[in-house]
Amino acid sequence: MANPPVALLYPGDRAARERSDPAESRFAPLFDAFAAAGLPAVPAIWHDDFAGEVEAQLRDAGVVLAWCNPIQDGKRRDRLDAMLGRLAERGVIVSAHPEAVRKLGTKDVLFETRELPFGSDVQRVDSLAQLQAELPSRLQKGPRVLKQHRGHSGIGIWRVEQAPSGLLRVRHAPRGSPEESLDLAALVDKLAAYFAPENGGHMIDQAWQPRLVDGMVRAYLVEDRVTGFGHQALNALHPTEPSGPRLYHDANLAPFQGLRRQLESEWIELLRSCVGLPRERLPLLWDCDFLLGEAEGSYVLCEINVSSVAPFPPSAMAPLVEAVRARLAA
Repeated sequence: MANPPVALLYPGDRAARERSDPAESRFAPLFDAFAAAGLPAVPAIWHDDFAGEVEAQLRDAGVVLAWCNPIQDGKRRDRLDAMLGRLAERGVIVSAHPEAVRKLGTKDVLFETRELPFGSDVQRVDSLAQLQAELPSRLQKGPRVLKQHRGHSGIGIWRVEQAPSGLLRVRHAPRGSPEESLDLAALVDKLAAYFAPENGGHMIDQAWQPRLVDGMVRAYLVEDRVTGFGHQALNALHPTEPSGPRLYHDANLAPFQGLRRQLESEWIELLRSCVGLPRERLPLLWDCDFLLGEAEGSYVLCEINVSSVAPFPPSAMAPLVEAVRARLAA
């Protein structure tokens, strides 16, 4: 029996792999959309413990759509990325390709694109000694946000502000994290693990954006086209303000048309050129998070998500299916 052309890869345990039931996954509507379009899709449940089985399943697939956080429950993507790279070498279309994840899906993209539209005051910190030497002078100009090389859900993101007492006010981004008062030496010690080679060996230091309290805009893209928006009130790093659910909208939402035009007309091409990513390696589904800039109508890039873009607005479903169809036909 011929392998179906499309596989949806997402993490699970042995029992979930043995069932391989699309209806029980969070991607059930996407499985249905592929079926309705005449592109049968199958689950490819991933776990390091049975990585060989998954690779064997996918060797003759046409397209693999992968959803897997960069670090989750103490696991890493090393083995998964190696497998996806081998599949791509065999001619399997992989989204997101490990090259795209490396070039777009880490906090390094904030440093690489700091001179592009949506860029901001971003520094790369390559050692604890550099952090200790440079952070105090930057804090004299205002709070900073220190970000680990790769992560999710606010893990490894720290707001740091100089307090009148001479100590530093420090808060980790995950919801519910308390504010701490630390001296510089204690902060350096707290952040030391992020400078280990296995954790990227460096951090990204971005100027605090004072309009964080006004929320975040997430633009969802299929290849180089905006297919929807998410808008969310945030409380990460700003716990005195209420948070709210992310509200999903289609790509025609009036307040964000300026952002859409800028993304589609110039920024995505500038981004690709800046990081050296071929157009054919653009993810099939990805998103960009923007904070509101201080100037009216301006935006500041906060991060790009490539590894595990879910959930996503319903308006992205049909463009994603059609993009997969086009890739298969090319």
